[in-house]
Amino acid sequence: MTGAVAGAAEGGAGVGTSGMPRGQHGRTAMRGRGAGEWLTAGEIGAERLGERATLVQFSSAFCRPCQATRRVLAEVSGMVGGVAHVEVDAESRLELVRALGITSTPTVLVLDARGRVVRRAAGLPRKVDIIAALGEAV
Repeated sequence: MTGAVAGAAEGGAGVGTSGMPRGQHGRTAMRGRGAGEWLTAGEIGAERLGERATLVQFSSAFCRPCQATRRVLAEVSGMVGGVAHVEVDAESRLELVRALGITSTPTVLVLDARGRVVRRAAGLPRKVDIIAALGEAV
């Protein structure tokens, strides 16, 4: 987990979700991330990152919004070529969750093709927000 740990160690400020702008219905709006936060395919448990972008969803077993988020991200990744959707079980990946400052599920990270975190949101994202975030990643 060198990329995640290094990113958290170098610029830990701003890694958490506090102070993030709120969207409609209490959802957290997609927000840009600081430079230096990178993830590899191995760190998120994937064979490879998406050719254009990767949607990384941190979930937990009994999280109802996680199920809805899974559907939204699967739909978006199916619509946009070269975009992968990877779901990470937050409970089994606590070291990564802590390194990234993830405090709730679902949390979605949008990675560019190289694994740089370009957007982050906690809570159930809207499809339009995910598509807009992908525009920054590709």
